[in-house]
Parts: sequence; C-alpha cells; structure tokens
Amino acid sequence: MKATLAAAAIALSFCAAPMAQAADTAKLLRDANHAVDDLKKDPAFSTARTMLRNARAVYIVPKLVKGGFIFGAEGGDGVLLRRTGQGWSAPKFYGMGSASFGLQAGLEQAELIFIINSDAALQGIEKGNVKLGAGAGLTVVNLSSGAEGATTTHGGPIVVWTSGTGAYAGLTFNGSVIKEDKDENASPATGPEAVALQRNLASVF
Repeated sequence: MKATLAAAAIALSFCAAPMAQAADTAKLLRDANHAVDDLKKDPAFSTARTMLRNARAVYIVPKLVKGGFIFGAEGGDGVLLRRTGQGWSAPKFYGMGSASFGLQAGLEQAELIFIINSDAALQGIEKGNVKLGAGAGLTVVNLSSGAEGATTTHGGPIVVWTSGTGAYAGLTFNGSVIKEDKDENASPATGPEAVALQRNLASVF
C-alpha cells in the first residue's frame, strides 16, 4: 500500500510540474499582452507604430524586477515574436538579466518592449545567449517623457521602450544578457494567450 501511495505521489509530482509551467507561461503571455496595451495608450505610441512597420521582431519583458533573475540582481522573463508575412509568429521565451540595469533608487519594476530593427540583432538573440552593450547600438527611449523627439522613425538596431513617467530615464542595458528558455521553446506556444498577443500586435501594425 505504501509503495502504491509513493508511486502515485511521484506520478502526481510529474503531472504538477508541467501544469505549473504552463500556468506560468500563460501568465507571462497575458502580462506581455498588457504591456502592448500600455504601449498603445502611451503618448509616444505613434512613433512606436511607425517603427514597428519595419521591425524584424519584438521582445517584450513585462516585468523587469530587482532580485528576480538567475543572472544577477535584476531581470525578468520575456517573449520574442518575429515579423511574418501574415503578421507575427508564435511567441518564444527568453529571459533577461543583469547585475544592474541602473534602476533609480526606490524603483522596483519596469515594463519593456524591445523593437528589433535589424536581422543581425534578431539573430544574436535567437542564438540563445546574447550580451547587450554600447557596441550593440542599443537605443533606450522613455515612452512617457517626450519620446517622439528622442529618436528617429528608424531608430537603431534595437530600440527599447519603457513604461512610466520619467522614472526610467537612467535605465541602461550594458552587460545585460538575453538567454533562451529551451524547455519552454521545445514546443510552439499556440494557446489562447499566444493568439491574443499575436492579434494585439497585429492591431498595432
């Protein structure tokens, strides 16, 4: 009897792990969708929409937090969607971390949308382990503080939009690492949350 109960417990643990992982993935996709909604409501949305017209991909980190990532003191999980002929690809999952993103004192969380404008930048991320720095041509734009005058409609290879009202002006990404989540990417994300995110991006452009 004890052996049967132990076997049942082991079986349940194996079932619970994928279910918990799926729940976490669904929440990340919902949060990413919310980040797109925030972008659409922002005063600088017109510039973002113009830039997305020619973007190769977008990488969305809905919650960049302090002390929440294996790479270092700050980081967060994100989703990457490529531009396709019909709209946007199924999301793939990549984590982002750094010893410090330069978050200002008292700031615990940021919301990021990376607009990836070059094939080289996209390929660097898709290889699974890319380090950002000044040589990467990364341009940081604050969505809520006159961003329309802060960049051209073409931007750089990667343009990062941050939510907030002036709080993220000092955000920097030198030394930040973007790493693929191979377990999550083992099968395509095709659930309702993934479809909703694809449709929301398609409504932008």
